[in-house]
Parts: sequence; C-alpha cells; structure tokens
Amino acid sequence: MLRALRYLALLFAPLATACMEWDYGSREPVSTVEGGLFVVCEGNFQYGNASLTFYDPASRRVENDCFLRANGFKLGDVGQSMTLRDGIGWIVVNTSKVIFAVDAATLREVGRITGLTSPRHIAFVDDTKAYVTQLWDPRIAVVDPRRFTVTGYIECPGMDFETGSTEQMILAGDCMIVNCWSYQNRLLKIDTRTDRVVAEAEVGIQPAAMALDARGKLWVFCDGGYEGSPYGSEPPQLVRLDAATLRIEQRFPLRNNRGARSLVVDAAGEHLHWIDGGVWRMKTTAERLPDAPLIPDRGTLFYALTVDPRTSELYVADAIDYQQPGTLYRYSPDGELLDSFTTGITPGAFCWR
Repeated sequence: MLRALRYLALLFAPLATACMEWDYGSREPVSTVEGGLFVVCEGNFQYGNASLTFYDPASRRVENDCFLRANGFKLGDVGQSMTLRDGIGWIVVNTSKVIFAVDAATLREVGRITGLTSPRHIAFVDDTKAYVTQLWDPRIAVVDPRRFTVTGYIECPGMDFETGSTEQMILAGDCMIVNCWSYQNRLLKIDTRTDRVVAEAEVGIQPAAMALDARGKLWVFCDGGYEGSPYGSEPPQLVRLDAATLRIEQRFPLRNNRGARSLVVDAAGEHLHWIDGGVWRMKTTAERLPDAPLIPDRGTLFYALTVDPRTSELYVADAIDYQQPGTLYRYSPDGELLDSFTTGITPGAFCWR
C-alpha cells in the first residue's frame, strides 16, 4: 500500500505544484503573540487544502486559516511541519515541494525554498546552514536560509528513491541525528562540519519520531510498519539510546498497537508522552511501561501531540475522520481537560512561539 502511494505521489506531485496559486490575493492583518501555538494542518492529499491555525493559551484566542488570510493564497498540498528561528517561521509543505519562510508575528511571507523533492522537516545547523529531510528522496538537502536556496545534498547510505526516507532531526553538538522512516530501520549521525554521515544504528522497523531527555538519552519511537509490507512489520516499540554513541540501552514494546504515533518530552525533559490509542506518560528513568494511559481515547482519533515548553500542558490533536476540521484538546500535565478548539483538516504538527 505504502509503495503504491509513493508512486501515486510521485506521479501527481508535479501537477499539484503546478496547480497551486502562490500569487498574492486579498490579505488581512493577522497577529500572533509570544507563548502561542502554531498548528500545521495537513489537509487532504491532492486537495491543496493544508492550513495553519494559531492558538493563544492565555486568551484562548483561535485563528484558523491564518496563513491564507495573511498572504492571500493557500498554504498548499499536505502541510508537514514548522520550525521557528530568530522570529522567522519555516513551514514545510510536502507535496507542494516548498518551504515558506514567514514573519512569526504577522505570518507574512519573507521568502521560500523550492527545488525540493518531498520535504518533511527543516533543522538549523546555524544561521547560514540548515538541513531538510525528504520522503521520496534518499538525500538530505543542505540549504542556505539567508538566500532560500539549496546548496547541496547529503547522500544517505543504503537508500534509493523507492526506499529512501529521512524524517526528524536533533542537533547534538557538531552532529545531527536523523531517523530514517519509511522502509527503513536506522538512525544516521551527520557531522555538520563536513555534511557527511559518520555513524548509523539499527533500532527497529520505521523509526518515526525522536526525543531527547534531560539526561542526554535519545528516545526513538518505531511504529513497526504495517502488515503485508515488503519490508516486514513488527509491534511498535520505544527504544532508548545513548545520544553520544547511539548505543541501544533498552527496548520497550508498546502494549496496544492502536495507531501508535508521536513522541514528546515535557518541559523538564523528565517525562515521555506518546499516542497509542490514548495518550501515555512515562518517566524517563522508568524501567517498565505504565499500566494505563494518562488520557484514554474515548472514541477519539488522536493523531499528534505536543507539550507546552513553559507549562508542560499537553495538546492532543483529534483528526476525527481526516475529512472535516479537526479538534485540539488542551490538558493539564496530570491529564485534566482544560480547553478544546477547532483547527483545520488533520492537525498533525506543532510549533511554539
């Protein structure tokens, strides 16, 4: 199934890009505030209806479609992720093959990076260099964020255009750690001084997310693939590694395997949170999984989560049916429901201002 989706995406991606209208239309003032949350909503594949929502926890103000309103054109096809650096928000739109740079306060576009195959995430090495991972490309793009240009590529060993996929990135000293997701089971360590892969580690089938805790331990969530995959499948698991050496210290097989996804740490870096039906929480020093979720699913389709870096409050996205606008639930660190609000279609990624 995933392989077929790859071919369809490669076939239709140029059409999707060509159909996007990125000329400025009618615009209106949009403002965001410090401490607020950007929600990147994927939309539906091939519909070009990705969107951006902003939420202010202090006032509980919600701004939907704020990228469209600020710029006069739609975000594009499949909103993937967003990163904030020095007052600029970098919004990655996968199928449209573009990264928009916007003023974080007004959301007005200040530049864009094009010429990418299928961007997923952007991570900064410094002010002059950033890396962009890709889904249907065995290379990681090296970009100059000052000029919004691709300056080179990092070749990833053991990948081709059918089995190549890199996902999230964590900067650790002079190295960037990258998880290889679709049809892969590895982490890569890249020396950011030479832009070369210098080490790798096998963790489990389809490492989909990573988090670094307060003790310098790297946690990797492996979703296990899917039944019938030509790459094979296995139960999802959490894997703990030493971030400096990539040596595996312990594996935690997950219990439910009910759409297991996402992995984040709290503000202190002392608790892990992930989705497996409901939302689970575990101390990073624990030697066994918890017996029950912190937040039961209650018939929801929990799709993504984030933690407020200031308060450790939890925000959990409910995709509902992937067709209608989603819902974001705000919980206290102990799992008490505090607020909820409507977002765009399929809220899937977050960025704190």
